[in-house]
Amino acid sequence: MLYSQVRNLPVLTLTDAAEIGVVKALTVDAAARAVTHVRVGARHGRGDTVLPWEALHAVGADAVLVRRDPAAETSAPAAPPHHEALHQRILTEAGDERGTVQDLAFDPETGRVETVFTALGTIPADRLLGLGDYAMVVRAG
Repeated sequence: MLYSQVRNLPVLTLTDAAEIGVVKALTVDAAARAVTHVRVGARHGRGDTVLPWEALHAVGADAVLVRRDPAAETSAPAAPPHHEALHQRILTEAGDERGTVQDLAFDPETGRVETVFTALGTIPADRLLGLGDYAMVVRAG
């Protein structure tokens, strides 16, 4: 599945199909090569919610299903800082620019990042080193 396909999908609870919002962004841990959190924007003024990947039941073409309403959670670990991956500059560990991130392919069951798509071609996930506010860093290859 592509990151761009998940953006703006409704996020629903599995048991009662209550809509809690829409996907605003995915938080990617480049070193782990995985999507770790889903950032959900509220449609009804409740504020944004950050869900760990483990809270998801399924990521489909039409919706994201969560096991339970995150508002019912009493304690959740703090979410990591978010660095947007899409449209991020790509640099090699030697400091050479390799374009910008156009999209990311990830496994919708596990959250594992598979491929980074750029205007210059694709970058396999095993080359990812880091992601920050300035750039995504990859191994040259």
